[in-house]
Amino acid sequence: MSDAGAAPPSGTVADGLALSSSRGRWVLVVTVLGSGMALLDSTVVGIALPSIDRTFHGGLGALQWVVTGYALTLAAFLLLGGSLGDRYGRRRIFSIGVVWFALASACCGLASGSAWLIAARVVQGVGGALLTPASLAIIQASFRTEDRARAIGAWSGLSGVAAAAGPLVGGYLLAVASWRWVFFINLPLAAVVLAVTARHVPETSDPTNTGRVDAPGAALAVLFLAGLTYGLIEAAARGWASPAVVAGLALATVTAPAFLLLEHRQARPMLPLALFRVRQFSGANAVTFAVYAALGGALFLLPIELQLVAHYSPLASGLALLPLTFVMLLFSARSGQLSARIGPRLQMTFGPFVVGAGLVLLTRATQPGGYFTQVFPAVLLFAVGLATVVAPLTATAMGAAPAEHSGVASAVNNVVARAAGLLAVALLPLLSGLIGASALGSSALAAGFRSAMLISGAVSATGGVIAALTIRNPARTPPLVRQYCRTWHCAVGNPPLCADPLPADAGRR
Repeated sequence: MSDAGAAPPSGTVADGLALSSSRGRWVLVVTVLGSGMALLDSTVVGIALPSIDRTFHGGLGALQWVVTGYALTLAAFLLLGGSLGDRYGRRRIFSIGVVWFALASACCGLASGSAWLIAARVVQGVGGALLTPASLAIIQASFRTEDRARAIGAWSGLSGVAAAAGPLVGGYLLAVASWRWVFFINLPLAAVVLAVTARHVPETSDPTNTGRVDAPGAALAVLFLAGLTYGLIEAAARGWASPAVVAGLALATVTAPAFLLLEHRQARPMLPLALFRVRQFSGANAVTFAVYAALGGALFLLPIELQLVAHYSPLASGLALLPLTFVMLLFSARSGQLSARIGPRLQMTFGPFVVGAGLVLLTRATQPGGYFTQVFPAVLLFAVGLATVVAPLTATAMGAAPAEHSGVASAVNNVVARAAGLLAVALLPLLSGLIGASALGSSALAAGFRSAMLISGAVSATGGVIAALTIRNPARTPPLVRQYCRTWHCAVGNPPLCADPLPADAGRR
């Protein structure tokens, strides 16, 4: 811990808040509620997709855009959102993000057609990208050093509960109201968050962050992801030779190298490319991409399959995923502790294979039978695999990055996870034959779902192979070091986050 007379780190609250204080608890509550809204919206919408299709009759392509529209802008603007908070004030950007998110949520709930809903989801993702990194930055900057790890751990765990509870909340709202309340529920939450933020959250910023905001980098990232996503989704309906599809893929082809060149030349890039020269960092992010692509594809298609093929109600399809929630919440922290003791390589190699086996077993969900014979064993195995591998992922990436880039390394890993899910939702239906107007028909959906789970299982297993080839266990960490850096994780909504970097004198005491 810092000496009593030392100045607080740049951009933090002088003396810091105690987690046990009234104001400290309010800051924790409001940041959890804010980030929880964005994380809940990442998972709650999946249960509502069949109901949305019955309202608008847009087909599978429209449902893909409902999911990917939000994920696209969220992934593209996360790094920029964090930079804006550091420069212009974390509380200010957090509050702007909450208002933005709430207004976009209202537009989603009032949508009169698929195009309106998709456009509102795109705007909603920008709000999520503003408030999510700002919520964690507020905790990092507001709490005193000795309470910061516990505060971040509570933020991670409680925010993760929101993400993991999404399917159940969505099922309940559809049972008692309509899919529109999946979005309207954000309005009263946002009002509470704004009121508490104005009263209790201190303003902090980074006075050293005086460089130019990397807006061109963010714009190129959006254009790349939008062009690629559009080309992959619309190819199923229009064909690969369609001028619109060719234009979308061409845009992605041009903007990808332009983005990399810009980031290479920027003095303060949004994405420091030098990080990827570290084999351990690149390997951890490659495993993250594989596992979260498999996860994103499964969580997109499984609720649709359960409702349209197995004839589950929305509430029942939400309850079907409860084992995933419970296993992640109960065992992920223990998985992180095990990884800290034995090193991450074994878990990052073994876990993706278990995830893949659970996905392959999900092919039985299309066969006649009850939940406990056809669905539960697969969801349980899938959950065990995720609990094994998720906790070490970002901790490994952050451990491979220089200390001064720890925040950026965590943000990059989160962006990789979001982009993986985005591309999986765009590409998986195409690869599994779920194309055309009949894609949501019972027999076509069942066959496509089985193919999709086999593909997702293979993708996840690829992550295990990558881990075996690239991940190495670091030298054993002394107990004093371990007490300052604990691994926390956000259930299925996000990769894990690591607490504070070591104090300067940690190794000398």
